[in-house]
Amino acid sequence: MEKQCETSYVNIGEKSYPCAVSFVMDLIGGRWKGVILCHLKNDDKRFGELKKELSFITETTLSLQLRQLERDGLITRTVFGTKPPVKVVYSLSDLGNSFIPLLDNINEWGKNILKNKITS
Repeated sequence: MEKQCETSYVNIGEKSYPCAVSFVMDLIGGRWKGVILCHLKNDDKRFGELKKELSFITETTLSLQLRQLERDGLITRTVFGTKPPVKVVYSLSDLGNSFIPLLDNINEWGKNILKNKITS
C-alpha cells in the first residue's frame, strides 16, 4: 500500500498551505526553531539562559525566532514584575510539548545519519 501526502489546501489567516506537512514545516521549519524547542523541552528558560546555551545564534535571530514560536503557539512567554528589570521566562506550551516526541525522533534520525557519515 503506497502512502501519499494528501493535497487539500487549507487557509490559516493570510497563509495557504497545500497539505499538513507544509503547515507543520512553517511552524517548526527554519534553522533554529527545532533547536530552541529542544533546549526548552526539559526546563523553562530566561532569554539570557537560552542565549548562553545557543551562543551560535545571534541575539537578534534568537529574539525573532522566540517571537515566531510564541506567535504560533509553540512556546509561552511569561513576564514577572512590572518595573525593570523584569523577569521573562520562555516555556513550551501544550502544543510545543506535543511536538517533543517527533523532535526526539528527528534528533535520533539525525544522529544515526551523522554516525554513518562519520564512520563511512
